[in-house]
Amino acid sequence: MGERDWRPFVYGGLASCIAELGTFPIDTTKTRLQVQGQKFDKKCASLKYRGMTDALLKISKQEGFIALYSGISPAVLRQATYGTIKFGSYYSLKDFLENGEESVSTNICCAVVAGMVSSAIANPTDVLKVRMQVLGMDNRLGLFACFKDIYNLEGLSGLWRGVGPTSQRAAVIAAVELPIYDFCKHCLKSKIGDSVSNHFISSFIASLGTAVASTPLDVLRTVKNEGIMALYKGFIPTWIRMGPWNIIFFITFEQFKKIF
Repeated sequence: MGERDWRPFVYGGLASCIAELGTFPIDTTKTRLQVQGQKFDKKCASLKYRGMTDALLKISKQEGFIALYSGISPAVLRQATYGTIKFGSYYSLKDFLENGEESVSTNICCAVVAGMVSSAIANPTDVLKVRMQVLGMDNRLGLFACFKDIYNLEGLSGLWRGVGPTSQRAAVIAAVELPIYDFCKHCLKSKIGDSVSNHFISSFIASLGTAVASTPLDVLRTVKNEGIMALYKGFIPTWIRMGPWNIIFFITFEQFKKIF
């Protein structure tokens, strides 16, 4: 990919959007599970859902199936920016620094930089996505109206609310997800080649590591003062989402590399 630097950016953005569209309902249930039961927000004080399946069924029944896609527009916009910059920067930095030789330490450094920069730039879309997911069908505002509402009430800083922890979380996710995937893919090449099976297994393993590393940070962004056990509220839906997301993303990304 080194001779055409635009390709990892385009492939990363497209594959991220496809993966987001395919797994967004699971992300919505994850967010709802994480914010319920808070002590200091009356809107989220009640425990409405017993788990991911219960949340999926109740949201679909009570609010309609479309509610599972509340916030999809900022989510796709986020991936079009965050995914494009994150994966494009990571693979471009790798190609520049490694010259074809895999190095785990270099991969981690490249991933941290790519994750933090892309997340900071895309933070407003993340704020919009979470706000629309939590409100669900109670939210009558579209993407641009929601953007305007936050800006009018909270100012420009409201769109970058939580940018510090969000960027730190993105750095952790990237530092685990991308090096693990590349390491597994490299190790499996001698056994099953650069195949879809390789990409599937590598992305699945990467998603497990990412879920373990990111769930506590993800919960800290939305839940406060709930005790240590609350750090892993929503772990199962987080992993169940990250598994398919990573599988769809990396298989799509690898196919783009082979086809174009």
